[in-house]
Amino acid sequence: MKSLILSPATPFFMNFARKPSHNHSAHDWMEYLRESDGLGGILAKTEDLAKLKAQLCIALEHLDIGHLSSKIDAGWRSGGQEELFLLVGSATIGTRLQQILPSLINELGKIGLHCKAIKVKVKPTAQDWEVKPRQNPKNMAPKGLNPVAKKSLQELIEKLPPGSELRSAVERLLQNKSK
Repeated sequence: MKSLILSPATPFFMNFARKPSHNHSAHDWMEYLRESDGLGGILAKTEDLAKLKAQLCIALEHLDIGHLSSKIDAGWRSGGQEELFLLVGSATIGTRLQQILPSLINELGKIGLHCKAIKVKVKPTAQDWEVKPRQNPKNMAPKGLNPVAKKSLQELIEKLPPGSELRSAVERLLQNKSK
């Protein structure tokens, strides 16, 4: 059995590649992203979406509703750049955009962004549900049956044969829950 003895002079991490230098400028990283296989496409799409958003903001300003641009996300429908897809935060904004769609398509065409149709969708919002802890159940009084439940159980008792186990169980339930 062979043992490995390491001394302070032994380079322990000799099989690992050197870490990249953090002295790169932002321009160097942008070039790296553009040249890489997978990330280049993502960067190009992100730049296209930023350009689309800027053009949409200009068109909305020309239509005097530029204040809504921060509440609208834009993108192309899958399958080509003929149908613009606008995702809005509320139905009010969506309705306002629906009213001016022909004018918006016209304004976008003047800027150089040609599309045949625009679809407006309201994005789902996260519910602000608050889960509250229950009150201390030991201190809470048990609740009785509501009137509809009491009436249903009374009708059931009348239908059951006298002396049956089920009838006596339902009668006990009614007696205990009525208190």
